[in-house]
Amino acid sequence: MLYLLDADTLITGDRRAYPLRRFPVFWEWLRHQGTLGNVKIPLEQFEEVTSGRGDIVDWLCTEECRAALILAEDLDPALVADTTLQGYGPLDENGVELVGRDPFLVAYGRVEPGERTVVSFEVSKPGKQGANRKVPDVCRDFGVPCCSLFDMIEALDFTTAWQQP
Repeated sequence: MLYLLDADTLITGDRRAYPLRRFPVFWEWLRHQGTLGNVKIPLEQFEEVTSGRGDIVDWLCTEECRAALILAEDLDPALVADTTLQGYGPLDENGVELVGRDPFLVAYGRVEPGERTVVSFEVSKPGKQGANRKVPDVCRDFGVPCCSLFDMIEALDFTTAWQQP
């Protein structure tokens, strides 16, 4: 299973769950999982995070992290367009801005059905429509598994006793 990280997973993970300065072992483990091919960050989500600043941005921008974590794939623009239209409906300029790069994330999940899981801190809100739809709901519509960071950690068996092999 390949886990695809949403930008909010990295940002919220650093700010609230596993701050880089307090839990460096988590971030070393995450990079290692990237090297193994278990965890990747689509370029669009990587750019969302690295447009900011802070410890997580500095860490992500290292050559070692970029090489380990960035998903090195070209995405078919038609798949992104289909994901946007079918997942969110017709969007005006404000809607396009509001959904941001989420359609890319879901589209990457659609590339290999059953082999990829989107990881996001967004919470399902099935009643939302259009640009207000949440990643887990759009993923569900396309049959793309979606889980939280904590679910991924459980599945990949992270512990704070982890040491780099």
